[in-house]
Amino acid sequence: MTPHILVAGTADTKGEELLFLAEMIREAGGHPMIADLGIGKPSVAVDISNHDVAAYHSEALSLLGTNDRGPAVTAMGKAFAQFCSAYNSCDAAIGIGGGGGTSIVSAGFRAFPIGFPKLIVSTMTSGNIAPYVDISDIGMIYSVTDLAGLNRLSRRILRNAAFGIVGMARARKEEVQSRSVIGLSMFGVTTPCVTAIVEALKSEHECLVFHATGSGGRAMEKLVDSGMISTLIDVTTTEIADELCGGVLSAGPDRLDAVIRTGIPYIGSVGACDMVNFGSPETVPSKYKDRLFYHHNPQVTLMRTTKQECMAIGQFIGDKLNQCYGPVHILLPTKGVSMLDDVGKAFYDPEVDEALFSALEARLNVTANRKCERLPFHINAPEFSEALIRVARPYLH
Repeated sequence: MTPHILVAGTADTKGEELLFLAEMIREAGGHPMIADLGIGKPSVAVDISNHDVAAYHSEALSLLGTNDRGPAVTAMGKAFAQFCSAYNSCDAAIGIGGGGGTSIVSAGFRAFPIGFPKLIVSTMTSGNIAPYVDISDIGMIYSVTDLAGLNRLSRRILRNAAFGIVGMARARKEEVQSRSVIGLSMFGVTTPCVTAIVEALKSEHECLVFHATGSGGRAMEKLVDSGMISTLIDVTTTEIADELCGGVLSAGPDRLDAVIRTGIPYIGSVGACDMVNFGSPETVPSKYKDRLFYHHNPQVTLMRTTKQECMAIGQFIGDKLNQCYGPVHILLPTKGVSMLDDVGKAFYDPEVDEALFSALEARLNVTANRKCERLPFHINAPEFSEALIRVARPYLH
């Protein structure tokens, strides 16, 4: 097999580097296809023109050839994302760029499925690459020197990257899925519950556990949208508490929207909704100075949610799940929603928990396909994980 490799970059400013990268891909046994993401006139021949890419977003098309760099980079990133979403003629993708180029390339590469080989050589890699990678699996290589012409170092790094991406493309193999895939959300304080579920189901089903740290919830829902996850056992919805109360581990306001869009079976709970996450103590907003805190470690400060906050969390979950057309079943652990919410523990407060449960029950429109069930157990009790398994089993195949 000769793998087809999409080679992306700005051919008006990085033409020499793109040509060298394409040459190295050929040497490695691949077939390169250069896509121009530049705003200006390309300095080298390309296979996919910037007009071809910009055609996917009207604003990008109108900004080609202008000097309005900021808006043009943003618009071209949107166009390239649409292009990559529709493009299915390559086995892997590699890109190069400085600040603007990396922004455009990564916007497109994030649209490729998780598991699809994608690599970027960038001047930005030694810094914070979260804005570029986000919740995708993009591989990043630091260019060390600026990508401003070829030198002995940039040639070696680009050659390594070229051989790496061809190797990734050759190694790519679509797995035949014979087992259903379950997505589960977990936090440290709900680990016993989720671990028990995985242990009970892993011999028959593939269990993907996501850390409920904001990016974890978003990654889980991205895989729901992609069709990879067929059932959610969403034990730990704590990211909603952070979204509503200003914590640092929010998954955004669209948490649960993938379930609404896809209609997959949703078995959920309110794990760790007793807490909001902040960094070190000095990072906690001053408006919360009189609240109840638990100092998990020097970098993590947990704040106990109040009745009012718990009511808002319950209403948020109910409003979202009312929009689901697929089966929904919520289980509420009335003896506590986290390790810290147990008898004798720092966040134990049955009255506050009751505000959460009552608000969710009041807001949820119960139907034959949408249920809410209280259980007299702690979330980490074996009986509670067994109940989640019982509810999930009819949807697993």
